[in-house]
Formats: sequence, structure tokens, C-alpha cells
Amino acid sequence: MPDEIRVRLRDIGFTPGIYETGTLNAMTDVAGVRVGHFSAIEGDTIRTGATAIIAHGGNIFQEKVPAALSTYNGFGKFVGATQIEELGEIETPIVLTNTLATGRAVEAINRYTLAQPGNEQVVSLNAVVGETNDSRLNDIRSARPTVEEITHALESASEGLFDEGAVGAGCGTVAFGMKGGIGTSSRVVNVAGQNYTIGLLVQSNYGGNLLVCGQPYVNPPHEDKDGSIMIVLATDAPLSSRNLKRLASRCFGGLARTGSALSNGSGDYALAFSTAESVRRTPSRRSGLHAYPELSNDVLSPLFEAAIEATEEAILNSLCMASTTAGFNAATGKPSKISAISIDALKALLSSRP
Repeated sequence: MPDEIRVRLRDIGFTPGIYETGTLNAMTDVAGVRVGHFSAIEGDTIRTGATAIIAHGGNIFQEKVPAALSTYNGFGKFVGATQIEELGEIETPIVLTNTLATGRAVEAINRYTLAQPGNEQVVSLNAVVGETNDSRLNDIRSARPTVEEITHALESASEGLFDEGAVGAGCGTVAFGMKGGIGTSSRVVNVAGQNYTIGLLVQSNYGGNLLVCGQPYVNPPHEDKDGSIMIVLATDAPLSSRNLKRLASRCFGGLARTGSALSNGSGDYALAFSTAESVRRTPSRRSGLHAYPELSNDVLSPLFEAAIEATEEAILNSLCMASTTAGFNAATGKPSKISAISIDALKALLSSRP
């Protein structure tokens, strides 16, 4: 029997939260943000890839953006974390990939950034790379994706709608014992009389007991509850790195809503950055005293709530859009197959709601 046609969560009828989505209900609803994928799917054993996120259309090294990283459980690898923590900014694109490809992702980011006009004299970079382990479906020891393949994800990044599910860094991931992957969502929030957008992208690869908008979904039997998730949040709201860290931390509220086990063996990371031009750290602003506008603490609660909602929906979209995948379990050396979540079961779950 062929796999069910994949649809997003809202196409089934679920509508998480109270805030409106952006036009695309995607990270790229935040103006200027670009996303690109490379999917490495070959033979019976390669099911991996890379997903690139670029904060704006200019030279990010020259026009750095404020950013912050929040870690709930740190069983993972997040390259560039210490400089983000120290300086509160990012200066390169962000790449998500598999655990053993993090070094190659750094090299791809270095090549891409150093080649940009205006960076001819750059001699130091803080590449930003997140990962999850896709070895349940992928021969992770095979040195894929390559530097060139990750570079393709960077060079193909664009605005507009992008693919979700078993694509890019989500090709080989598993969530709740089912096929995980890349998911996205957005929210538009009015704060102090101005509309701001939050856009989320996740790479889901973790365990627990799945909840869909608060209702239990019967997971397939599986022994482990470990795994990881990478959450990346973009916003056009003018925020400092301090309040971006607070915003990133709220993403774990959305993670908890999905029934995550938040286990000892999980890597739960959320990175948030602001694209607002008024807070970009340009060469002239970095050369001396400069005042940056910022939304006050007292008006941030709606953005916090929107981050929770968008995280929950992005995760559920990653499951809904992923297809059943046959691959290779690198730990056992045997073929493996991970089924996608059942769209029919989700429709039945919706119809059973009181």
C-alpha cells in the first residue's frame, strides 16, 4: 500500500494556539530569511543531508545579527555556542546536519563566507552548526553530506516556501519512533501597536509520548526516548541578545507540549536571532558608541507565547510532512525502516475531540 499523501497539520484541521500565522506559516515569513536544503539519498544506506538558514540577504559577517542560544539538555554538539554566548551575535549562516558531519559543515560555512565580496581580509569566523544523529536510517560513518553538498544547501537558500519532512538535515531523523524531519511554522504578534513576525524551523529527532494539540497519539512501540532537536527562531522584532535568550528558552514550552521525554540522552537546543535592521551590528555601529532600539521587557509576553505555539506546530509539521523511509541502521549494520505518522489516524484523533 503506498504511503499516504503528506499534508501539514492545519490541512488536517488542527490549529495550535491563538495567534495568526504568517502568509506561508514558515520561517521565511520573516522578511529576508532564506532557507536551503541538500538531501543525500543514495542506494540503501545514505539518508542524510544539510539545511542552511541565512539571516538576511546581505553579508552577515559584516552586518552581524543579535542572537542567543538556550540549552535545555546538552547531550549534543552545537558548534559556535561559546562565542554566541559571549558576544550575543551570529556572523555566518546556520547549518543543521548530522552528528558526524559537523566538521564538514564548518568547512562549508568557512568557504561560503570567506568567498563573499567584502570578506577578503577576514581571518577568523564563528561558524554556527547544529546536529542530530540520523544513524537509525543512515550510514552516518560514510562521510556524507560532503563539504560540497553542504555548500549546495547554502548556495541554494532562498526566500519563500521550502520543503519540509524527510528533506535536508531531516532525511534520516526519527521522532517518537516515527519518521521525523524538518518542520516550520510562524506567528504574527501585535506588540506595542506594531506587528512582528516569529518564524521557526526545527530538525526533529527525539523521543517521548506524542501529544497532538494536547491529545495522546499512540506511538509505535520503541524502547528509547533519547534523541535531539534543533530549534531555530527568527524574528523581525528589535531585541537584544538578552531578550532573544529569553525568547529562545520559551521554545522548550512548545517542545514539552508535544510530549518530549526531555531525557538524559537528548540534545535540546534553541537558537534565536533578530533580523531587524535597526539592531544589526554593522561596521560603523561596532566602531564606537551606538544606541540600539529594543522592545521593553514588559511587552514581550505575547512574543513568548507565540514562540511556544510556533515550536509546537513546527514539530508537528515535521512529522506530518515526513514520508515512510527505508534505510540503514548504522549501529546494527542492518536495513531499517521507519514509518511516517498516519494522517488518517490524525484525522480520527481530530474528529474524536470533545
